[in-house]
Amino acid sequence: MLSLSKVLPLSLLLPFLSLSAHATTGYFMHGYGVKAQGNAGTSIAQFQDALTIANNPAGLSWIGTRLDAGATVFAPDRSAEIVGNGAGANGQYEGNGRKYFILPELAYNHQINAQVALGLAIYGNGGMNTGYKNNPFAAFGNTGSAGVDLSEIFISPAVAWKYSENQSIGIATNILYQRFEAKGIQGFAGFSADGGNLSNRGKDSSTGIGARIGWSGKFYDDRLTLGAEYSSKIKADKFEQYQGLFAEQGGFDVPESYGIGAALKVTPKLTVATDIQRIQYSDVSSVGNTFDVNKVMQGHPFGSQQGPGFGWDDINVYKLGITYQAHPKLVLRAGYSHNDQPISNDQTFLNILAPGVVQDHVSVGATWNMDHHQELSVAYTHALEKDVKGNQSIPATFGGGEANLKMSQDILGFSYGYKF
Repeated sequence: MLSLSKVLPLSLLLPFLSLSAHATTGYFMHGYGVKAQGNAGTSIAQFQDALTIANNPAGLSWIGTRLDAGATVFAPDRSAEIVGNGAGANGQYEGNGRKYFILPELAYNHQINAQVALGLAIYGNGGMNTGYKNNPFAAFGNTGSAGVDLSEIFISPAVAWKYSENQSIGIATNILYQRFEAKGIQGFAGFSADGGNLSNRGKDSSTGIGARIGWSGKFYDDRLTLGAEYSSKIKADKFEQYQGLFAEQGGFDVPESYGIGAALKVTPKLTVATDIQRIQYSDVSSVGNTFDVNKVMQGHPFGSQQGPGFGWDDINVYKLGITYQAHPKLVLRAGYSHNDQPISNDQTFLNILAPGVVQDHVSVGATWNMDHHQELSVAYTHALEKDVKGNQSIPATFGGGEANLKMSQDILGFSYGYKF
């Protein structure tokens, strides 16, 4: 498998390695690039900066030569509740061991000529983090604090070709670096194919490579823009230190995703855009396999080929964004997105570790054009609080009862753009 250090100097990655992402549509980012975040992630047919590489690389054909750098601050509020449990686990549990996360982004696009543009982006794909000082699994023989920490970083070189006056295609190579740690669940070693590599093994990393392809077209005197994108599944190296936790002996791939979008310039100042995206979580065994104790006892323990996962379902994501040129120097943005629930009511027990249950996001944003070359952007998103109640979620083996999950999130992003 790919060795990331052979692709780019390790020094390029160092600023990212101490960071943990915390995403919102499952564990993907709700939007890549601060401008897109201001539109609730709407970006497949609305190209506003070089971070379009992460959304639809065909958009590089329409943005000119530019550099974009930014950072996003995540403040998630995640918690769990256990009720009706016969093993003594009942209680309220706060998963905010760490409250704030900073995720940087950097992208550059160079317009080679009228037909070809080359770009490079470095950004976080998403992730998940929980930290329970009061271990919700203590009643089952687990000690110390509990939680998981997953980060995914992409390095994506890209090329776009404007093959006609109003249409382009683009392709980006998605070079993946991901890091994971789990702690506080070592008491479940008896349900694992490799109990020594289930929990409390420190940080482990893996790499992989995939591709994102996109198409864009402008019609009706550029008043209507259409776009489509597809991101391949990334078969990543296994997390060897957690081969007793994840199915397929530590496998943790990045799921396939795809989407379509449209942006309509209603007036010279007002643009309305919409995206529909699909994320195939169920195709990744360690994410999509359900947690079923009966299957575990029948020869499919944690870490085995058909071992338990988090039971996440595939989801659709629906996004709507509005962009308004309020002043020659000021652009205003707003947006709303909704996604299907990835976690079903009978899969909440294990997902105490990964309660990615939020479904609705409301965003606002703005860009101030300082001069002909420089601009500053800001975006704020609130992921509305979502509570998923368990239904037959805790197996009788662990005393029965229900695990209830809750999460909300605040996201604040800032970016600087320079147009050459």
